[in-house]
Amino acid sequence: MTTTDTSVRYREFKLPDVGEGLTEAEILKWYVQPGDTVTDGQVVCEIETAKAAVELPIPYDGVVHELRFEEGVTVDVGTPIITVDVAPGTAAPEAPAAAPAAAPAPAEEPEEDEASKGRQPVLVGYGVSESSTKRRARRTDTPAPEKAAYSAAVQAELNGTSTAAQASAAQVSAATAAQPVEDRARPLAKPPVRKLAKDLGVDLATVAPTGPGGVVTREDVHAAATPVRTEQVAAPAAPQQVTADVSRETAAARETRIPIKGVRKAIASAMVNSAFTAPHVTEFITLDVTRTMKLVAELKEDPDKYGMAGLRVNPLLLVAKAFLVAIKRNPAVNAAWDEANQEIVQKGYVNLGIAAATPRGLIVPNIKDAGAKTLPELASALGDLVATAREGKTSPAAMQGGTVTITNVGVFGVDTGTPILNPGESAILAVGTIKLQPWVHKGKVKPRQVTTLALAFDHRLIDGELGSKVLADTAAILEHPKRLITWA
Repeated sequence: MTTTDTSVRYREFKLPDVGEGLTEAEILKWYVQPGDTVTDGQVVCEIETAKAAVELPIPYDGVVHELRFEEGVTVDVGTPIITVDVAPGTAAPEAPAAAPAAAPAPAEEPEEDEASKGRQPVLVGYGVSESSTKRRARRTDTPAPEKAAYSAAVQAELNGTSTAAQASAAQVSAATAAQPVEDRARPLAKPPVRKLAKDLGVDLATVAPTGPGGVVTREDVHAAATPVRTEQVAAPAAPQQVTADVSRETAAARETRIPIKGVRKAIASAMVNSAFTAPHVTEFITLDVTRTMKLVAELKEDPDKYGMAGLRVNPLLLVAKAFLVAIKRNPAVNAAWDEANQEIVQKGYVNLGIAAATPRGLIVPNIKDAGAKTLPELASALGDLVATAREGKTSPAAMQGGTVTITNVGVFGVDTGTPILNPGESAILAVGTIKLQPWVHKGKVKPRQVTTLALAFDHRLIDGELGSKVLADTAAILEHPKRLITWA
């Protein structure tokens, strides 16, 4: 007789490292639910790492058995996130005959069945290991009989009842406590909401959910906490203490707490590391870019003439090209500091990073070998980079290996700033807003298009002279864009 090996029936899909040694990711969205059929290569969820949003395909066929985590939860790499039944329709082994009735035993969670113990890894190189994880027994709010009896006795004494009444009350409380309490379903709430409830002392089981699918929201928790606070204020207390408590609670009700994770967490770590590792120097220059703005207008009016048909032309494109030419004229600026080997690494290529503001936070994808590209090629690469970043589809690889960066703060109406270096890079150029200002041109004061550039660089790598030359050359090209032809 043929039997089915149930030890390999269920397969666990573990959260993989999607690039560059990332340690965790947030589950943004599930595309499948328990009971759905999946096939090898089908995308089952979208996750957000510290670098980008990534869609995960599953590596085998089957039926979804369980989703291990809710949307919005941050999971460590290597943790199983979904279980798939790869042999649906297989009959489960017959249960043994029931044993004679016996005295009730303390309630425990059942051990995992043999199918669960035999789960297989889903990624090459993870190795096979049996799972021994067991769920802890569900906690209940039922006090121990002794504790209930003691509480009843104390309460009776406070109320002035007789000794007999105390004993009777204790016996009743103990009997009530010993009775089994029906388990309640675990309230649905995201981890930040659970933390908020814990901080405010609110039992989620007592909160009426108003979110979709019966999910408890922040507003529900705050609403449930309000009457508790009122009772606390009404309780006897020193006037000063009551006032302080009310003030703190009122302030907390008007605050919003956002978990630090994903891209924001990565930005914070990178910026702190850069600011306290590389000695920053920032230099500024204000310049007349009227001729550059005229060239932008010409490229837009007659794109076919310059090979720019179908490409987006804007001032940032010419700023990027000018910066790349300045780096070509001063190649020592394009370097990296190797602390481990105590070496300065000169780069024979320029991967130009472009700081992009996205709904998930600031990211800095880079254009590979930007220094070797023509103006039309640079325009095409820049357009693709910006479009991909806005859609939230930038890959981790696109944000690795940058050498220098441009940040365009001018789009927000800002004159300039003192940018922080991207970790591992040597310089970053901030471009301010371009606006009409009075300017001395050919001996007369005239309204001209003026902007301010700020170049921040790593002083371990770049001396003031070298940094000044790069900034001055960039400005000189933008003042006279024809130099793009003679200097390139």
